[in-house]
Amino acid sequence: MPQIVYPWLGDTPLQWRTFLDTPPHEDDPADAAVFIIPVPYDSTTSFMSGARAGPAAIIEASRHLEDYDIELDCDISQVGIHTTPELQPQMDGPQSMLAAVRGAVESAASHGKLPVLLGGEHSITIGSVQALLEIHSDLSVLYVDAHADMRDSYMGTKWSHASVARRISGICPPVLIGVRSISAEEKDFIEGQGIPVQYWDAGSPSTLDSAIAIASDHLTENIYVSIDLDALDPSIMAGVGKPEPGGLLWHEILALLHAVSHRSNIVGFDVVELNPSQGSVSCAFTAAKLAYKLIGYATQH
Repeated sequence: MPQIVYPWLGDTPLQWRTFLDTPPHEDDPADAAVFIIPVPYDSTTSFMSGARAGPAAIIEASRHLEDYDIELDCDISQVGIHTTPELQPQMDGPQSMLAAVRGAVESAASHGKLPVLLGGEHSITIGSVQALLEIHSDLSVLYVDAHADMRDSYMGTKWSHASVARRISGICPPVLIGVRSISAEEKDFIEGQGIPVQYWDAGSPSTLDSAIAIASDHLTENIYVSIDLDALDPSIMAGVGKPEPGGLLWHEILALLHAVSHRSNIVGFDVVELNPSQGSVSCAFTAAKLAYKLIGYATQH
């Protein structure tokens, strides 16, 4: 495709509002290995709303990332990263939104793309997992979150952000990492079902090693990775709707993700629950870099 996409503007520099600010001649969906799918939805939020602005904030921050990654010693973007239009929020109930997500992810994955969802609230994960389970029968989910999200229902619905892991556990095996806030009902369910979980003890040097071991022991060959940004410690990620103290630090979540990517094939992932109205702009940059790193882990073998 020609380098000058809008010749009537001459050589005027333009901003594209895509992930990494990739211009159209480098953003051909046919050639891209990765589809960034923004989902600006937060209709079941129960504490501080605003996650619907998360995808746009992450994409805006990604414009300032360096394409070259020091750890992986490569330009991750060379695999081809296409940013799709935003999914339109469906306001007649969470299940309609999940159906929209499911359709988008199924279409992307069936064309051989790695679907990357930017949320938005955590409930969107259900639709993505449903879609990928149709393609990968052995799918399991690495669920990184400060909260167990194992309530059978919350605020009158079984499809809220507080029930995501519970719904996933009914269709494929989840592994929970980072949990440090849980109800008695959720704890009883986890123990009764034998669901692998690593409660996060930030004061213990063995917590990370234990988390990697649990993930390695229980994840299947093909995995979906779901990252609620409140899994990170508020010292580096205050921009979430429900921050919890004592979370993962930057090097810890990278070590976890790098380790699982060596053992399993990441067939899709999401980064959710950024609330740009909370915390500083560094939170959006951290979320963008985390998504970019995970693209690298998923595609560089």
